[in-house]
Amino acid sequence: MAESAGLDVFFVLVGAILVFAMHGGFAFLELGTVRGKNQVNALVKILVDFAFSTLAYFVIGYSIAYGVTFFHNAATLSGGGAGFAPQGFSLVKFFFLATFAAAVPAIISGGIAERAKFWPQVVAAAVIVGLIYPFSEGIVWNANYGIQAWLEATFGARFHDFAGSIQVHALGGWLALAAVLRMGPRIGRYGPNGRPFAPSSIPWLALGTWLLCIGWFGFNVMSAQSVAGVSGLVAINSLMAMVGGIIAAVVVGRNDPGFTHNGALAGLVAVCAGSDLYHPLAALAVGAVAGIIFVKGFTWTQEKLKVDDVLGVWPLHGLCGLWGGIAAGIFGLEALGGMGGVSFVTQLVGSLAVSAYAFAAGYVLYWLSNRFAPVRLSDEQQRRGADLSIHSIGAEPEF
Repeated sequence: MAESAGLDVFFVLVGAILVFAMHGGFAFLELGTVRGKNQVNALVKILVDFAFSTLAYFVIGYSIAYGVTFFHNAATLSGGGAGFAPQGFSLVKFFFLATFAAAVPAIISGGIAERAKFWPQVVAAAVIVGLIYPFSEGIVWNANYGIQAWLEATFGARFHDFAGSIQVHALGGWLALAAVLRMGPRIGRYGPNGRPFAPSSIPWLALGTWLLCIGWFGFNVMSAQSVAGVSGLVAINSLMAMVGGIIAAVVVGRNDPGFTHNGALAGLVAVCAGSDLYHPLAALAVGAVAGIIFVKGFTWTQEKLKVDDVLGVWPLHGLCGLWGGIAAGIFGLEALGGMGGVSFVTQLVGSLAVSAYAFAAGYVLYWLSNRFAPVRLSDEQQRRGADLSIHSIGAEPEF
């Protein structure tokens, strides 16, 4: 028994470390996409957002989602009291889930890059992870408020989101859309003399993608949260969805390196929800559709809607995550080679409901923020760059 508990602690700890490393991927993906005068800001805010998000989740958020608080002595927390598993398993579970929760502000950061003040956005991140995120997390992953039971009784199955296509990615993407709309475009992006801004570094952008892809196998596979529950099916489906996203994005995106690297992420976002259900060929298809959604969605958002979503986080996380939640109700069915136990109607209703909740909550949050503590940098600060305006140092101080 003790050996099994120790294995589970180590298993989930490794998963937490892998997902924590993904935050470096978020940072470098943003660093490579933004202009050179905003690179330092990209690195600092991802790290600081993670710190404040973890604190908010520890003090408030985790108790909202799971009804567990950490205001006990160390002996109790490490397994000596009711409600806490042996050898500190409950603590590494918190660490693992905290890295998921903190991914949401990292997603939003990419959407509002180059024009967000530092401390107002840190506060917004803490509110999101302390209040907005755990409310839906408790419903999706802890069956709070009886909503999952109602879905099962009404439509024949509970809402299935194994590793967070909806609860992490769609929620983050739709929150980001609200933030981007409330904040408005960067100075010089649109208008009579408006222009697209080229990425500062394709190599840094690519490094961010590689870090995210590597960590994603911890994100998905270790969502089993026990050695006994782990499945190689999740690993191969994650791989195939990533491959499908890359292939679709490089073809549809006409070999554009930004589209190609983000295509890998699109496939991985979409497969999270049903990665424990799909046949590998279904995962390939889910990832390929996501790659197309990202390429078309990014172009449509930027050029037609004129929404200045810098990293394309709404199409990448919001739309591909929404597709992933719905796809679990299609390709997860036994008739299509899946494991079964899902309902298309439940997946559609749940996916749309969480996405709508995220957009509404984000719109209210950033409306309040703009009213009492505006998040947007001034035009002059944007021209100067967030690095010098906020941190008083550039990415290459020697030069």
